[in-house]
Amino acid sequence: MKKSRKILAITAASALVFGMGACSGNPGTGSSSAGGDSKAPVEITYLHRLPDGEGMVKVDDIVARWNKEHPEIQVKATKFDGNAQQMIQRLETDVNANNGPCLGQLGYNEVPEFYSKGLVLDVTTEANKYKDKFSGAFGQMSTGGKISGLPQDTGPLVYFYNETEFKNLGITVPKTLDEFKTAAAKAAVAGKYIADFTPDEVAFWLSAQTAAAGGVWYGTSGDQWKVQVDSPASQKVATFWQDMIDAKSVLTLDRWGDAYGKALTDGQLIGNIAAAWEFAFLLDPLNDTPAEGQWRVAQIPDFGAGAKTGPDGGSGVAVMKGCEHPVEAMQFNAWFNTQVDDLTTQGLVVAALGNPKTPAKALKQFGGQEIMKELATANKNLSMDFAYIPGFSAVGPKAVETAAEAAKGTAKVADVFTTAQQASIDALKAAGLSVAQ
Repeated sequence: MKKSRKILAITAASALVFGMGACSGNPGTGSSSAGGDSKAPVEITYLHRLPDGEGMVKVDDIVARWNKEHPEIQVKATKFDGNAQQMIQRLETDVNANNGPCLGQLGYNEVPEFYSKGLVLDVTTEANKYKDKFSGAFGQMSTGGKISGLPQDTGPLVYFYNETEFKNLGITVPKTLDEFKTAAAKAAVAGKYIADFTPDEVAFWLSAQTAAAGGVWYGTSGDQWKVQVDSPASQKVATFWQDMIDAKSVLTLDRWGDAYGKALTDGQLIGNIAAAWEFAFLLDPLNDTPAEGQWRVAQIPDFGAGAKTGPDGGSGVAVMKGCEHPVEAMQFNAWFNTQVDDLTTQGLVVAALGNPKTPAKALKQFGGQEIMKELATANKNLSMDFAYIPGFSAVGPKAVETAAEAAKGTAKVADVFTTAQQASIDALKAAGLSVAQ
């Protein structure tokens, strides 16, 4: 879930940046490493942080079905109960101590960093056997053309909105940025807001909108990283939000603060551009209220590149360094991540191809709309060109600081991109990687 993306392989040339030696001697390049007594089952460990909440098909139950059908490959899944960053720290510590799991859940932005640190295996040969089972998110597990695992879920930006409130205001779902600004202004007159500029989410949220506008933040030039955060596509996004902030036609609340939830339940916030995975919990505060069943999902407006959206979150399952059975691990990895209906109950927008059923909870909250079909469309529209850098985790806090100032009016939204541009360069250099000037 939070956080992840749909990247193409960054180009083979960038492998020179990462230094391929860290993984070149490891197993996992295509040959089975089971060895030993052929009758003894291979044992695979899997560390995840899926929610396993009420009404969900539990990970242990899915794994039990695999174990029953595959006595020769037995899997033990362990749920990590901390947050995403805590799990990443746990994985890094355990892998470095030669005590890591065979398979571990990584956010797509974390894949390049784990690869550059030599914490994951190169399983390109095995991964390519399963490529046709997945959407374009398959590329998000790739760094420099070397694949570390398989995708699990995605986070394309979509538009959530209260259909009843829109009808009462006489506005429709905007298809363009100009239509969006016009609708926002009309709603604001009535004390309603069809969007919120969320300072605490900008690193992924604004980068995804840049992708929707046809831009990318990162690429490679020869054996160097190319940073282009402060691009024309980014400036289009900046102008879009700045115009509405200046007009006071959008809210400026942190997404994960109490005020956001209050604006939702008070009926002040009646729409927002957000990651698709929010469908799983966004409307929980509205259960058993008059607003229950009033909300819907649509595609985001055209940011200038046609029917395109950008990646905001999602994760995959990587094969960790030290895994003694990478081939068998990938067999389970491919099977598990194609259990589409089961994983959908976990609140995931599943990366595997298929036609997932809309969970009963979502049907009730979204007024019977088959939202998984709309989310599948967003998946198809997801930009395939957006990549992240090793050290991206250092970029987010800097961008958030500037975004908070923009929300208060002491900085501009464009400054967020300028800050992220320099923070990206600094992060790459701090990691000892070369940056094209």
